[in-house]
Amino acid sequence: MINPLNLFKPYFDLTLGSKKSHITRVLERPGLWMTPQQLENLVEDLRTVVRTLNIGELDYGIVQGSKQALDNAVITLIYDGPTGKPFAFNALTIMNCTVRGHAQQVVHLGLVAVDPSARAKGLSWILYGLTTFLLFIKNRFKPVWISNVTQVPAIIGMVSESFGNVYPNPLQNTRRSYDHLVLAREITTRYRYVFGVGEDAEFDEEAFVLKNAYTGGSDNLKKTFEQAPKHRNPIYNDFTKAALDYDRGDDILQLGQMDVKTYYHYMVHTIPKGSFLVLIYKVLFSCIEFSLVPVIQWFSTSKQMGSLRPRK
Repeated sequence: MINPLNLFKPYFDLTLGSKKSHITRVLERPGLWMTPQQLENLVEDLRTVVRTLNIGELDYGIVQGSKQALDNAVITLIYDGPTGKPFAFNALTIMNCTVRGHAQQVVHLGLVAVDPSARAKGLSWILYGLTTFLLFIKNRFKPVWISNVTQVPAIIGMVSESFGNVYPNPLQNTRRSYDHLVLAREITTRYRYVFGVGEDAEFDEEAFVLKNAYTGGSDNLKKTFEQAPKHRNPIYNDFTKAALDYDRGDDILQLGQMDVKTYYHYMVHTIPKGSFLVLIYKVLFSCIEFSLVPVIQWFSTSKQMGSLRPRK
């Protein structure tokens, strides 16, 4: 089952899946359009997933129910079809930054939580790629900056291999550009609350490492190197172990971009064959929403469309 986007809605609310297996719901900036009761139910679903991790409470961001976090979040929730119980989510955050004097949105990959009993079910393409893919389409295929803060080697490797222009990237040994540095400075200055890093954490601009990062509400996510999931390529494991002090609680900050090359890799190598046609259907509706509909509306002189001025 697929419910296509409402073509006249400013923020998407997408549902994919079947009650026979699992249902995925993707919500853009729910704090700006959901009712208080809907937001309360949404936050409770997120907390339900967190409780399955047995790590205690998380005292930051959308799990805390912060209105600011919900206003800027893009949430992917996966429910068990037969029972309707949530068992996994990914919460991205849209951060407004400035690069070279121009406004630039950066999508923080955010918090991912999966019920331990539901792991290894092939959901990584949904949790790590689907939402950024949809945002890339909505941005009319212009590159979208992404950020990632983690101490997990498997995630370092996933981001390095899934996105373009990633720094740091231990496999390709990429160069730190001016844009990487400017964005990193702004993110670590203005948006620490997004990833639960306290004000006392120090950012190392050379290594792109946040030292003593687990003091701002994400304390219970701190891991030892042995506990952190490893990547199949040992280069990422060795890089993370050498770069971070796990006893102190460090994180690596990665910055990269979702671009056309990344989009191609995602479509060809990441999406399961059984889901490919569904996503093609979704892409078609997205193209209609963000390309064809504004053109049709532009030719209408009888109705006011706000900043979309009609042809006279």
